[in-house]
Amino acid sequence: MTSSPRRVPIPKNGVDYRGKVVLAPMVRSGELPSRLLALKYGADLVWGPETIDKSMIGTTKRINPVTSTIDYSRVSSNGGRNPSVPLKESNIYRLHPAQEYGRLIFQIGTSSPTTAVEAASLVAPHVAGIDVNAGCPKPFSTSGGMGAALLQTPDHLASILSALVSEVGNVYDIGISVKIRLLETPEMTEALVRKLCGTGITGLTVHCRTTPMRPRERAIRDQLRMIADVCRHEGVACVMNGDVKNRDEAQQLMQEFRVDGAMLATAAEANPSSFRTMEEGGLLPWREVVQDYMKIALDVDNKWGNTKFTLGQLIPGKLEVYRKVTRCKGYTEACEALDLNHLLDQARAVDERLSISRIPEVAAVSNAKSKNKTAQAAGGRTGVERSSTSETRPALSERGVGRSTATAALAV
Repeated sequence: MTSSPRRVPIPKNGVDYRGKVVLAPMVRSGELPSRLLALKYGADLVWGPETIDKSMIGTTKRINPVTSTIDYSRVSSNGGRNPSVPLKESNIYRLHPAQEYGRLIFQIGTSSPTTAVEAASLVAPHVAGIDVNAGCPKPFSTSGGMGAALLQTPDHLASILSALVSEVGNVYDIGISVKIRLLETPEMTEALVRKLCGTGITGLTVHCRTTPMRPRERAIRDQLRMIADVCRHEGVACVMNGDVKNRDEAQQLMQEFRVDGAMLATAAEANPSSFRTMEEGGLLPWREVVQDYMKIALDVDNKWGNTKFTLGQLIPGKLEVYRKVTRCKGYTEACEALDLNHLLDQARAVDERLSISRIPEVAAVSNAKSKNKTAQAAGGRTGVERSSTSETRPALSERGVGRSTATAALAV
């Protein structure tokens, strides 16, 4: 009689990563609209972007009555130089408790068990799991002892995971997981995985690249079966990441390498309908994806700067409409550039809530610029006529002329 494989129990408020094709954690490309769009197209779970523990500590949690989201915000640390100017509040993290319920994993950047627990505890009641980033190779992360730097201190990384399991996972009944990269040798990777699996985590994701490798370099899968076998022996779900193009390929790779799940990253960034199977129609045209994305971004009052960045990933760069969108300063202009006229009313309302100003040029000024530049520069009869009518005509400021668009408060 053979015994069934060991499995670390999945907490009642957590989620099992087995059999899942998920959205990878990506800075800028993992904000709320992108996550909701991935779920719409079939992602089983979504990871939020890496959020540094210290940036979460001290935030204020609010339920947004307009968007039905939960927002974690704080006053900008760059403010306060001019006491006459109100301090600006920055949104650190936003989630949708209804649409992301049971499917959102909060990824944390940390180098300390204490701050990791403090920050994770703030969001733990509203997510299905906490994932520690131990794979980011960027200097802003590694210089603080976070991300891939944790791979060089496996005991310290294990202490962070153990603290999260005992003080967050067990308290809020959610799973704790970790995302790593390959080490220099298979033996080193195996030893690391065994150590981490012994901390009580429910899942481990391996990015199939070493720390020095960049996304353009092909993923290395030679160690994947070994890692999956170690995780299976320890009862921990194993998720693969790196060069997975769509759901169909993800499922094929899961079977080939005996892993439990797969992450889509750059493929989903370029077109999140990559979560659709070929039976469901496969990739959607970019215009349909952009329309769906814009509607979601408007629904949740997404920061315009992030929306503009994401549109730059979704729209083919060689098209004229791409250049038009890159020049847009808000949702109204973007909807006009994309011919999304049915969203214009909502776009204007969101621009107003986000304090995005759009001052159209007065027709008379535009006409003068194009047809009467010499007279305008010299004064001539134009100046006389202007002075003679100055008492009856509204002030320029009342007509919207002369306001600097540079002073408009753009959400970024």
